Amino acid sequence: MLNKNFWLYAIGRWVSQAGWVIQDIAVPLYVLDKTGSGTIMSLFILVELIPRLLVNPIAGVIGDRYNRKKLMVWLDIMRGALLFGVITFNLLDIPSLLAVQVVMSIMGAFFSAGVSGMFPDLVKKENLAQANSMLQSGGQIIRIAGPILGGVTYAFGGLRLAILINAASFFGSGLFEMFIEYHWETRKISSLHEVWEDMLEGFKFIKDSKSVLSLTILGILLNTLLNPVFAVILPYISRVVLGLSSVQFGSIETVATVGALTGNLIIAGKLKNSSESLLFKALFAQIICLFPLSVVTYPYFQKTAYFMLLGIFTAFGFFNTLVNVPLVTKLQKAVPNEVRARFFSAFETALMAATPLGMAVVGPLLDIIEVSTLVATLVTLSLFASIYYYINFKETIMNIGAEVREMMG
Repeated sequence: MLNKNFWLYAIGRWVSQAGWVIQDIAVPLYVLDKTGSGTIMSLFILVELIPRLLVNPIAGVIGDRYNRKKLMVWLDIMRGALLFGVITFNLLDIPSLLAVQVVMSIMGAFFSAGVSGMFPDLVKKENLAQANSMLQSGGQIIRIAGPILGGVTYAFGGLRLAILINAASFFGSGLFEMFIEYHWETRKISSLHEVWEDMLEGFKFIKDSKSVLSLTILGILLNTLLNPVFAVILPYISRVVLGLSSVQFGSIETVATVGALTGNLIIAGKLKNSSESLLFKALFAQIICLFPLSVVTYPYFQKTAYFMLLGIFTAFGFFNTLVNVPLVTKLQKAVPNEVRARFFSAFETALMAATPLGMAVVGPLLDIIEVSTLVATLVTLSLFASIYYYINFKETIMNIGAEVREMMG
């Protein structure tokens, strides 16, 4: 049911993801070996996040105006060439790697804009849920195996070998993408004013659609409240409160990916389009399964805390997939082709912009509030937000396609 274009695209993505995961494991190890500084590590994260946030709206304009297939192919080739240049000219000092991270982040934003505009056209609408879940399943398998491969690669060949593998993976990805059959009528930009107008159109589309705006605000709220649970609170509970080993902590992240993979395989093999009707049920389930996280630090659960964490995050990974795949599928079906790249760039920018806010607030709160109380508060607020949107906007969100078609005339 999934055609040649899908498989060319998917294999290309999996090849480049495999290379990227290997480098993503090797870079922190290299930076810590060289500097021993957590601050420098944080700087690497920021120089990847901030440039992408800044250029995302412009990338969306380019993704709607210019040939999306060519954007994908040439950006993969350029990223491969850049990494080969890093190896050739031995640009492995920290300032050079930071500069490369900035450039890779910017190119990644433009690549993603082309992808978000192009991918829904590669398969039939009735196969989109299956295609999204298949694509994510492959990526999750890579993320399960990637950390091991990255660690082994770094042990045997250091950062140089990891970057070399990633460079080759970008060329491999570009090779598969060249054979995709895709035609897009380009509309070249004649002035900066046009760029500005097109950028605003992506955000205007969100503002003008009640269903899309509702989804966006709910996504921002949940990202702000729940992202710190994984990025800040889970490591704090695992290492500081429970004293788990690095292997145990890594296994918690792995089971979350296994749970997500299970969810994707069920969507791809059985649920398919019917998964869209489960959106709110899965949303409530993923939030509710986080409540036990607020009690794992109690002395009564000391002996079973690790196994409770494994169960919590396996379940969360599973239900999170049953939220994300239907959500993305609904948006891909609803948003018109001509504005799709700008919309998804604006949507991603809105969701990403809220992430640092949650991190900045939750980190200091850990020093003054009991971690169990903080978790319970964040999860409860997330549940109340979801209930509010379920009561007031369920029908609007579930019928997003019809509402957007009516809006577009």
